[in-house]
Amino acid sequence: MNSRSGLTKLKAILVIDVLIVAVAAGVYFYLQAEGLIVVGPKAAEFIVEDLSISPLEAEVFEPVMVVVNVTNIGDEQGEYVANLTVNGVLEENQTILLLAGESAIVEFTVIEEVEGTYTVEVCGLSGSVTFSTPPPTASKIALSKLSVNPYEVWPDETVTTTVIAANQASEPDILSVRLMVDDLLLDRKTIELAAKESTTVEFTFNATTEGKHTVKVNALSGTFSVVPTGYHTLAIRYSGGGSDLLPFTLNGESVNMPYTALLPVGEYTITVPGPFTTDTAVFEFYHWSNGDRSTTTTINLQDRLIFVATYNLISGYSCCPSLFYWNGTDYVYVTEVSNAGWLGYIDYIDEDGEIVFGGGNPWDTIKLDANQVTTRSTEDGDYYDVILLQKWDEIFYLDAAYMVVVDHPVDVAVYSTMVNYVNRAFPSEIYTVSKAGLASPVSAVNEKGEDILPQIAELDGVFTSGSNGFARPSWDDIDSNQLTLDLGDLSDAEEIKLVINGMVDWGPPEHYYTWIDGFKAAFAEGLVPAGTQIYPAPYMEVMDGSGSWVRVPEDRQMPTPSDYVPRSFAVDLTGLFPEGVNEYKIRINNFFNVTFDYIGVDTSSQAAIIIQQINGDATFHQAFASPSSASGDFTKYGDVTQVVLEGDDMYVIGMQGDQVSLQFSVDGLESLGDGLERDYFFFVACWFKDPPGNWGYGFDFTVDPLPFRSMSGFPYPSTESYPSDEAHSSYLREYNTRTLPISRAQWVIDDVLLIIMGTGLVIAGMLSTLIWIKGRAARKGYSVYSQLR
Repeated sequence: MNSRSGLTKLKAILVIDVLIVAVAAGVYFYLQAEGLIVVGPKAAEFIVEDLSISPLEAEVFEPVMVVVNVTNIGDEQGEYVANLTVNGVLEENQTILLLAGESAIVEFTVIEEVEGTYTVEVCGLSGSVTFSTPPPTASKIALSKLSVNPYEVWPDETVTTTVIAANQASEPDILSVRLMVDDLLLDRKTIELAAKESTTVEFTFNATTEGKHTVKVNALSGTFSVVPTGYHTLAIRYSGGGSDLLPFTLNGESVNMPYTALLPVGEYTITVPGPFTTDTAVFEFYHWSNGDRSTTTTINLQDRLIFVATYNLISGYSCCPSLFYWNGTDYVYVTEVSNAGWLGYIDYIDEDGEIVFGGGNPWDTIKLDANQVTTRSTEDGDYYDVILLQKWDEIFYLDAAYMVVVDHPVDVAVYSTMVNYVNRAFPSEIYTVSKAGLASPVSAVNEKGEDILPQIAELDGVFTSGSNGFARPSWDDIDSNQLTLDLGDLSDAEEIKLVINGMVDWGPPEHYYTWIDGFKAAFAEGLVPAGTQIYPAPYMEVMDGSGSWVRVPEDRQMPTPSDYVPRSFAVDLTGLFPEGVNEYKIRINNFFNVTFDYIGVDTSSQAAIIIQQINGDATFHQAFASPSSASGDFTKYGDVTQVVLEGDDMYVIGMQGDQVSLQFSVDGLESLGDGLERDYFFFVACWFKDPPGNWGYGFDFTVDPLPFRSMSGFPYPSTESYPSDEAHSSYLREYNTRTLPISRAQWVIDDVLLIIMGTGLVIAGMLSTLIWIKGRAARKGYSVYSQLR
């Protein structure tokens, strides 16, 4: 047989074999599909994918996260050993048990001590990471103005974080800037800046799991929230309407402000009441934060939105100028300022049966929300934007206004004091308290012997109960609201401070007049001796070693909380307790209805803080027209910067509807140092008075007499007077030129002047017309006069 015929036979055999195998395979798969052949389970089998190394550049001794995803694609559970090698050397392994079809994330941490680029491999997947030696830790580059934008995102959306880095030194410097999210290092950048140079450092990352997350860039921290896709937070607030809940409808459903909810994106219709009545006043709707003046408005929710309704007082009472600050979107209502500066605090009844007023303390300090305070930008630089708006029918005397920026260690919080209207001294202290947690008093009991510790143990909006002194049956029944606190054994404490959140409710003014009239009637009958206090001022006592109560000196007395809007403040008790006491107890006495939400005890030492004061540019103008009957020489509208620079008895004098806009430049602020946080306080000195029939007992609703710091009371006796030196006299002549109401004689003079001016304009117009006609006629070659003849 020749080779050709042999090859042909071999090919035929191979073709037959292929056909046999194909037929057999087809029969096998057919029988398997029909269930006539059962195939055994596939053993566990694993695939490894999605290697992630974060960050790709790190400093020596800095952790780097290496992550892979392992999936069991077999039909049975099984164990998998994941090996991590660095530069070919096995560093670590992890054994995981996975069910069939199950996946798991395997994480490794790589830390190197020597700088260089390292190859990282996990189960066949590899990448590289570079470690470098960090720059010197004593860098003069300071970070400030952390921004996290947007604050609210959906999963997998991008978040951008920026900080301002400024080199304060006179030579170049270098700084390592780290981005941490929920304590996980996501990125790091090393920046080099020339002397006095500044730059913006930006990081971007994708949001992941839903919930609130913490962002840290070195010592600066911020937050952002991840919400379900298709939803955003809608917060609806109102300002200027007292402390009552404001009812409104949202898409026809009845709810109350303040309101916060996570809602699907889309349009929402909101309707608020026109007049809104509280226990003490009636408020009229003014406008929404988008400028809409209709009580019904529609919004399109596409991002996190805070929407505010503003109300103005139309009857009844509230008090004090209203404070707002700019948060980057709109003005945020904070509180009413200087409630201790009311010129109606009554002291005692004199030998003639006349009321003697105690005056007040015009100063106030208000802490602003550091997470919302935002600068505005102009060609001249960045500034904080604050306004004081007089919504209520009152006359105010704004003496001073400035901002205080406080930089403090991140492990402490800062609080200001508040003032007592009895104490004329201005306590400007800023206190630090530990963030590690404040202690609760051992016990808290009111004047009825009731245990109220549960009400003050947490800042939860649950207040202690009390009653207003004016609601007592008669002038001789003036038992105060009392709060007795056992602070425990504090003998080892170098400092003792309280953090208090509370507010006061003055009650309706009708009770105020009834109470005073009762005193005067009792005095006329000889039942009330001269010198009797009309209502006792608030005061605090401490217990001595014998168990007796000792009144605290006036310059250390407990301040009166703000009215209607609760605020947190600090009270320094250091040095008030007698030596050798083993019971640290205090008793707080209030004639008015002062209620408390929270009281905590701090014994940490005062931390080192940096305080910077910013004086602002001030502009005075009318925000809305007022029907007020206030009269006198008010401050002219315009630039009033020089008037509010310091407390010197030179005032911006305004009435209902007037507004002072304040711009505090940040250009001169020192940059925030590492390991520090920044908080903001607004300091203001402002007197105010009410009209008679409201709370203005005992004086007319006029600008005069002007208050002053050294007065014994208000109104002050004829033996005292407002300063008459050249500085104050010049101030009165230059600024207080807006006389209200305009007198009838002034109206006549103004009308005559207008008639004269109008007549003059008509004559001037006629002469101009004749001159134009003459000139035109001259150009045409004939005289206008000949034509007229």
